[in-house]
Amino acid sequence: MGQAIADYHREGRAARLRVFSPMFDEDEIPVATLFRRLEEMPVVEREALQVATGAILDVGAGAGCHALALQAMEKRVTAIDISPLAVATMRERGVKDVREQDFFTLDGQYDTILMLMNGIGIVGTLSRLPAFFMQVDHLLAPGGQLLCDSSDICYVFEDEDGFIDLTGIDGYYGELTYQMQYRDIKGEPFPWLFIDPETLREQAAAHGFHSDILVRGPHYDYLARLTRKAKQ
Repeated sequence: MGQAIADYHREGRAARLRVFSPMFDEDEIPVATLFRRLEEMPVVEREALQVATGAILDVGAGAGCHALALQAMEKRVTAIDISPLAVATMRERGVKDVREQDFFTLDGQYDTILMLMNGIGIVGTLSRLPAFFMQVDHLLAPGGQLLCDSSDICYVFEDEDGFIDLTGIDGYYGELTYQMQYRDIKGEPFPWLFIDPETLREQAAAHGFHSDILVRGPHYDYLARLTRKAKQ
């Protein structure tokens, strides 16, 4: 993905960014969408940018579209990504504070943690949520918030009569495996999590957080805000 981002930034075009998963037919990510402007973003993303406050951490920032939109709103944002090519592109595009950094090893204090484009997917599996919430608790300043969007992909299992049949599914239905290819560069397979809002609420509560759904999108997607529960 980093190479695709760099190519599009420098040349104004990119080859196909192909996506493979055992559960689906081959798909692709239109690289141009990673450079979209605020007015081109879906409602869940626009709402997240509006309610983000204080010192903001943009996780998995990619080409920097959200960070640049926040800067245009005169908000303070730190953008992180694990791809050196994505980080270099964001710097060239004008993101002021950008770092090559893994979220799970980051230190600091932030008022808003922003995880868009199903950014919470980096957790990979439900079993990694305890480590994820521990890191969120480490990074959030007092009174801080985590804003994340995801999708309930139960619709994938809907039959012609509208019945959703999850029997026979091995593990949680939102745990997927992906692999990406750009030109002749093929990445390693990686786990990715799509989490439904009720499971997110239950998991958040189990780890000391309260989850509110701020927006529901038109394609089973939603924006959630997570805050620490008040101590009794």
